[in-house]
Formats: sequence, C-alpha cells, structure tokens
Amino acid sequence: MAHEETADGGTAAGGPEPVGELERLRAEVRELRDRAGTRQRRRARLLALRRFVAAVVIALVAVFTVTSVVGVWGARTALNTDRWVATVGALPEDPVVDAAVAAYLTDQIFDQLDIEERLKDALPPRASFIAAPATKAVHDYVRDSIAKLLKTEQFQDLWRAANRFAHARMVAVLEQRSQGVRVQGDTVTLNLLPLVNNALNALEDRLPTLFGKQLNLPTVSSGAIPPGLHDRIEKALGVSLPADFAQIKLYDRHTLGQLQQAVLLVKRGLVGLLIAVPLLLGLALWVSPNRRRTLLQLGLWLVVGVTALSAVLRAVRDQILGQVPAGVYRGATRNALWTVFTTLRERGDQLLWLGIVLALLMYLVGPGRLPVGLRHYTSRGAKATGRFAVRAGRRVPKGSELRAWTRAHADTLRVAGVVVAALVALLLSSWTSLLVIAVALAAYEAAVTLAARDGSSPGPGEAGSEAGAQPGAG
Repeated sequence: MAHEETADGGTAAGGPEPVGELERLRAEVRELRDRAGTRQRRRARLLALRRFVAAVVIALVAVFTVTSVVGVWGARTALNTDRWVATVGALPEDPVVDAAVAAYLTDQIFDQLDIEERLKDALPPRASFIAAPATKAVHDYVRDSIAKLLKTEQFQDLWRAANRFAHARMVAVLEQRSQGVRVQGDTVTLNLLPLVNNALNALEDRLPTLFGKQLNLPTVSSGAIPPGLHDRIEKALGVSLPADFAQIKLYDRHTLGQLQQAVLLVKRGLVGLLIAVPLLLGLALWVSPNRRRTLLQLGLWLVVGVTALSAVLRAVRDQILGQVPAGVYRGATRNALWTVFTTLRERGDQLLWLGIVLALLMYLVGPGRLPVGLRHYTSRGAKATGRFAVRAGRRVPKGSELRAWTRAHADTLRVAGVVVAALVALLLSSWTSLLVIAVALAAYEAAVTLAARDGSSPGPGEAGSEAGAQPGAG
C-alpha cells in the first residue's frame, strides 16, 4: 500500500510536468507564428509601398518626358527666332495663306481709299450705276496683283524680315523685356505697315492712276518700322488713317500674362526636366519590385500623356480659330498653325509609338495566359520555319556553284543587305515601312547564314562515311 501510494504520489507529482512543457511549446509556436506573421506583414507593406512609389515615380517620368518634349520644341522653335523664321518663311508659298494675306492687304487699302465714292465722283451722273461693279472689279484686280507680288522674291524677303522683326519682339514680350512691341490697354498688337507700304509702292507701279497722284513712299526691306511711316502713308493717300491701321491683335493681356508665366517656367525648368527624366526612371526601376510592370506602366502613361497633349493642342487651335473670321482668314490661320506645330506633332507621334511598343512588348513578355500562348505558338512557328528552311537548303546539291559562291561571300552578302536596307529606310521614312524593312532584313540575314552554314559542314552521315572510307583506302 505504501508502495502504491508512493507510486501514485509520484505519478501525481510528475503529471503536471508534461502539461507545462506542452504549454511552453505551444507558446513558443504562437510567438514564432506571430513573428513570422509580423515579418510577412512588414514585407507585404514594404512591397505595397515600393509598388506605389514606383507607380507614382514612373507616372512623373512620363509627364516630365512629354513636358520636356514641349519645352525643347518651345526653346528650339517657338522661342528661337532663326528656327521660327525657317519654319514660317515658306508660308507665302501656301496658296491659302497667300490668298489670306492678299485679301487682308487689299481690304486695308480699299477700306481707307473709298474707291467706290471716287468712281462715282469721276463718272457722269448717268453712269454712276457702274461704280459698284467697277469697284469690285478693281478690288479683285488689286487682290490678284498683291497675291502675285507676294510670290516674288522681294516680298518673300520682306515676309521673312517682318517675321524676324516681329518674333524677336514677341519673344521679348514673353520674357518681359520688350520695348519694341506696342502694348496698349489689354491688347498686344503687331504692326504690318511695312508690308502695306511696299504693297502700295507695287500698286503704284502697276496702276499709276489708282491713287490719282504720286505717293513717294519709301521702300522697306528690313522688317523694322521707319519712324513716322504711319503719317507718311496717311499723307500720301490723303486720308485720315485710324491708329490701328494695318495692325493685328496678337494677345490680350490676361492670356499674355499666363503665357509669360508658362514661358518663364519652362525656360527655367527645362534643364532640370531633362536631367530629372533619366534619374527618376532609374529610381523607379530600382524601387520597383516588378520592373516589367513598371515599364508597362511607363508605356501606358506615355500614351496617356501624348493623348492629353494632342487634346490641349486641339483646344488651343480651336480657341485661336474661333477668334478668326470664317473664310479665307480662318483657312490661312489653320494652315499656319499646322506648319508651326509640325515638329511638335512629329515628336508627339514618336512618343506615342514608343509608349505603344513599350507597353505591348512588356505585356507580351509577361506571365499572362495570352502572352504565354502567343510565345508558345510563335516559338513553334519559328522552329517549323527553321526546319523548312533547312530542308529547302538541303535540296540544293552540295557541290553546286551557288552554294560555294554563297559560302565564300557570306560576309559580303550580309553587309550588302544592311547597306541596301539602310538606303531604302532613308527613302521610306514611315514607321510601317521601317518595320517591313527590319523584318525583311532579318529574314535575309537568316537565309544567308543558313545557306553558308549548311554548305560549310557535311550532312548527317557524311562524316562517318568519309571516316569509314579512309581506313579502307589505306
């Protein structure tokens, strides 16, 4: 009995020890799980933060890229007088622009001369009814004459000089350092008196009796406005000219103030933008846990940015055209805007295609079901094409002169293919033609390589046959 009690007591005394050990182990397991869960949550939060930062930074890269393209265009074209003159210098060659300038100059002259009243005074009372049709005929003749004059080298030189003079002063206005462009009230005007002056001189030579006297006006060739030119034209025509005669309103003060701030901001920040784009791109790729996804986002953001830029340009164009009278003036303004924005539009198209190609490429190399299927079938198609090319190449006899010549001149053929492709690419500058040329060049180089390789090594079984024949021959 004593033994049993002792045994029972020992069992009872030793019973709590396994239970306590089990609880301790459970507590350790819970602690380890908590630690693992904490680390996993931290890792998940860090991963989410990296994704968010990479997405924000890559969006900034796209925005800064589009902005820098606009800034470079503005600095090199819109704010550079030489490039601006080179851009708009050929505008008089456009029939629509030529007709608009001729119509404007004709209207300015006829509105002040009052030709119809002069004809009525010169005609007998019974013939006064022909004054109106005669005035229209003279108006059309003067307009056609000015249109022809605008195509001459003298007037085109004046056009370029006037644009150079006006643009230099408009840039000075935008940069808040102008004293040459007149600012009055809420408008900024550009004076076209030199063009009107030379048109009057040309009309006097062609129609000596149009003005009834000799004008004795100076010849302007520099684009600058000679002092007192307005008064000299007024005195020569014998009429009282308005203060805004031959002047075109360019901007109102409110729009000009916003434009000034934009120009100054772009000029000051352009270098920073050009430096920030590659730095931010490198930062986004370094932070991103999935660089393929980040590059895909960059392509999509470029497409969005260029689309937004195109919408802004269309809105600006429509706003400008809305302020121009319908007809020949609006058509000329539309053609002029198309010419001015040509370079910016081309850069935008290049960015758009870059974004599309980058996004499409990053999607096709991804793990999705469609990209995986496309890669699988593309691989199978490439292998089948390769096997077909090899079989077609083997059909040519091994000792043929064509195969021997190809093998001997393989490098020359490769270089010739690249040269021909480059020459064709220079002639055909569209993206579609460049893609076709690249595919054709790749196929040509592959064909030359296969032909040279197949001819330079023996076919299957040929080496063994020759090796087996050598001992017999010996």
